Amino acid sequence: MDSEEGALRADPRLEAAISLFNQGEWYACHDGFEELWHETQGPLRPLLQGVLQVAVARLHLERGNRRGATVLLGEGLGRLQRCGADDLDLDLAALRPVLQQWLSALQTDAPTEALPPLQLTRSR
Repeated sequence: MDSEEGALRADPRLEAAISLFNQGEWYACHDGFEELWHETQGPLRPLLQGVLQVAVARLHLERGNRRGATVLLGEGLGRLQRCGADDLDLDLAALRPVLQQWLSALQTDAPTEALPPLQLTRSR
């Protein structure tokens, strides 16, 4: 683990952003991940951006902007596909297939399910 990853794992803002994601507080979640993303320059930057794009996609969907949701979800999923299975202790291996199903539903105008929570692969 590099020093940036260690700092991110220990940063209480990451835990707060994850909690906001899991509560469906999409705007606040986006703000939390975006703040961390701006401060991160290393290999975890795409992960943070991917999660914040997923949150904004959900926000767009709630506001009736299905096209915006589709575009942002596709971009976010693309970034998360390039991350490790459990970067930052997030269970991305479990999240990515659900996001792919959600993207397929958006692309075909099918109903969408709720987003799953961001699960941790180990306790903090």
